[in-house]
Amino acid sequence: MDTQRTSQMMGLHRLMISLTLLLFLGDVALGAMPWRPCTADMGRLDKGAAASVEMVEEEVTRGGSHVEIKDSSPAPADLLPLDFLSRVLPQGGQAVGAGVRLVQDGGVQGVQLSGPLRGLGFPSSQIFVNCQRFPSEFSVVVTIKVDRIAPKMSEYIFSMVRGDGNQLLLGLKFSKEHLHFLYQGSEVKERLTFRNVHLADGHWHTLVLALSGQHATLTIDCGMALELVLKKPFPADLNTSGSRIYVGNRKRWKGLFSGLLRQLVLLPGSDAITRICPSSNPRLAELAVPAALGQLPVPLPGNDVLSPPYESEVRVTLGSRPFCTGTERGQLWFDTLKRGLFLCDGASWLPMLQEKQRLDYVDDHQDVFTSSETYDIEVFQVPTVGLFAAMAHRSTSPGSGIYKWTDGRFQLYQNISTCEAVAWKHFTVGKKVFLAVSNSKGPVEGWKEVSIIYKWSLKKLKFVRYQTLETHSARDWEAFQINDESFLAVANHRRANGDHNINSVIYKWNPGTKAFEVNQTLLTSGAYDWEFFTIGPYHFLAVANAFDGISTYIDSTIYIWLQGGFKPFQTIRTLGATDWEMFRIGDRYFLAVANGHMLYDKRPSLYAINSTIYELDMATQMFLAFQNIGTYSAVDWEFFTIGEEKFLVVANSYDGTTYSLNSVIYRWQGYEGFIPVHRLPTIGCSDWEFFSSPEGQSYLIYSSARQPLSKVFKLKTN
Repeated sequence: MDTQRTSQMMGLHRLMISLTLLLFLGDVALGAMPWRPCTADMGRLDKGAAASVEMVEEEVTRGGSHVEIKDSSPAPADLLPLDFLSRVLPQGGQAVGAGVRLVQDGGVQGVQLSGPLRGLGFPSSQIFVNCQRFPSEFSVVVTIKVDRIAPKMSEYIFSMVRGDGNQLLLGLKFSKEHLHFLYQGSEVKERLTFRNVHLADGHWHTLVLALSGQHATLTIDCGMALELVLKKPFPADLNTSGSRIYVGNRKRWKGLFSGLLRQLVLLPGSDAITRICPSSNPRLAELAVPAALGQLPVPLPGNDVLSPPYESEVRVTLGSRPFCTGTERGQLWFDTLKRGLFLCDGASWLPMLQEKQRLDYVDDHQDVFTSSETYDIEVFQVPTVGLFAAMAHRSTSPGSGIYKWTDGRFQLYQNISTCEAVAWKHFTVGKKVFLAVSNSKGPVEGWKEVSIIYKWSLKKLKFVRYQTLETHSARDWEAFQINDESFLAVANHRRANGDHNINSVIYKWNPGTKAFEVNQTLLTSGAYDWEFFTIGPYHFLAVANAFDGISTYIDSTIYIWLQGGFKPFQTIRTLGATDWEMFRIGDRYFLAVANGHMLYDKRPSLYAINSTIYELDMATQMFLAFQNIGTYSAVDWEFFTIGEEKFLVVANSYDGTTYSLNSVIYRWQGYEGFIPVHRLPTIGCSDWEFFSSPEGQSYLIYSSARQPLSKVFKLKTN
């Protein structure tokens, strides 16, 4: 304990000792021991010291009596880690505050930071209780996961900033190939730079930065240490008085940490590498991980919501691939060529038993030249007729195109007049086959905007106009059935006056009038997409809200069907959300959101942002963040399977400078989540669709919103 001036009253002196002890115990309760010895008083701290440091606190003379008070400070080897990260996380079961999100990735949890910045910091005095000087010998232990960082950009892991100003006392940051440790020297700012350090590779990494005398070492994942020799030792008089420590930033938006942070620890007077290495999992080696990150949401086995009992008459069809529609739902098909058994889910054939297939590589198969740029593709089957693809074209003349799969290629089959069409939706009502188009403009400026439902004519063998519905810059249609009743939901994006906060509409099929009628309206903000899904006996409808007129950093909502209507179930904060994709792997349910654009709080627009996969947690009955994936103005996710392997492909459309980008196929790796396996060059990619030909070959097709060309890729399997 430092020497302190007290009164000559013995009782007051003891009171001061008691107060210091209370401060110490309070800080230990937060998971970090306050820094006690001061470098100026202690000199260099021997790493292996085991003896207690005995200090004479004060000599007090009163009336000829002599009192000597001694306090044994802990030896340096016994100092506890100072956990910076826990101080921006909730304590004692409190809710997570603004600017902090807990995200599960690769089987462990990390912290994602988004501000406000003051909430991501705390006064240095909480750590430096008895001494206002930073230790001259120390280690910093960090566990992070970063998917990508732009060239010539850097992000802070932590910083210490003086008072109300912006004077940087010290900080740790990284760029694409370097790690930098900055600190205020006796005269000028000093910088230590470790080169050829690649942290932004989509994997977890644990770093140990240790400073002692004129030596600095960096160890990554318990590997070989990188060493630098300092011109001068780290200053022993770095005063922390009046400063704040910021986690993941340096008190400004620029340089905000974009990845996941799992561990951030200062260990005074010791090299932490001997405490955490060797490790059975060196990428996630632990010294002090906050308790809030220690528990993972685990789906509860045997939940009756997941597996409702049902009975069905089952028929097995042999030979080439038959049609799979609502009529064939629950039926089986045995592929005699590939010796596989498949189950029809009402839309596609799901493998139940077959020879294992693996996706080996992706081949260019066809360039589909279109009349204009294309915003969306819908691939579907018309029973007894064949496989089709409806493409939503920007131009009104000749409109959008319906293509038919003929001799292993898509060929133009029909043109339909549309008004800057954004999306198509195929669905059936009974035996009737329909296509609904989302028109984003009226036929003439100032005219009422309408979207149109087309019906397949068995006589004319083409789609003919069936019903017209008023919409407002419609972005998407979603068709679904609940209790044998048919519904159709439109995502209204904005009114002609620019108001984005408007009602989107759910229509219901009236068997009497044989038309869709308004059933419910839901207030949305720049709605871009609807996604309907069912889990057990429960029906859900998720909307992707993109813009409220001011910001893209807004809530998207998941609704649940209750008492004949949709009620709010959960809100999730998104960034210009453009698409939801629901999928199931085993008994686990996931929702992936495509985040397209960050625009809020007078910050510059960002297009290189994370899109997030959420998983339904059976314990909380909520969707919780499972994995973040770096995307570039993502506008679509598509989930598909090849044999027993599961995949997601993302449509990357724009990175702020170019539309010519790679869109990425990710493969499910179980514990590790989704990992990138193929990168496909695209230009202004707006949509992906997976389909299988009548011959059983698997394909992907993408549309371009920047050029009149769509491409078909063949998925090669072993």
